[in-house]
Amino acid sequence: MDDEVSRLDPVARYKLLLKAAIERRPSGTRQKLAEAIGTHKSFISQVTNPSYRVPLPAQHIPTLFRVCHFGPEEKRRFLDAYAEAHPGQAGAIEELSRIDADVLRIPMPHFDDPTTRREVEELIREFAERVIALALRGQTDPGRSQS
Repeated sequence: MDDEVSRLDPVARYKLLLKAAIERRPSGTRQKLAEAIGTHKSFISQVTNPSYRVPLPAQHIPTLFRVCHFGPEEKRRFLDAYAEAHPGQAGAIEELSRIDADVLRIPMPHFDDPTTRREVEELIREFAERVIALALRGQTDPGRSQS
């Protein structure tokens, strides 16, 4: 199989790796990935199908790794194949991987009212900022008791 894969064009090669990785995950992984990226399941099908030329945009790679729980070897193989297919994206992929490590993403349901959506987002941000500030204050407070 590896010899067969090595003869594929670079885009088809990383798509085949991606497709195999997703097929090894639990049922519903495509849907979770689509929701995390903010797209439809059909887009995920297109970017995982070696027959289609639709590429996986580099900005979605960290989300892919997070949602699909890629292991270190899986990441390396995928990134090597992706970099070969899209050599101009190698730096962007590395940068995005570092940034995404410190970002928490929360799936939001569809809101009919954009004002409600903005209010919910603002409440979540305010709550997160307060929790982070409390945690940071607890780390740097020299008078804090260590029990």
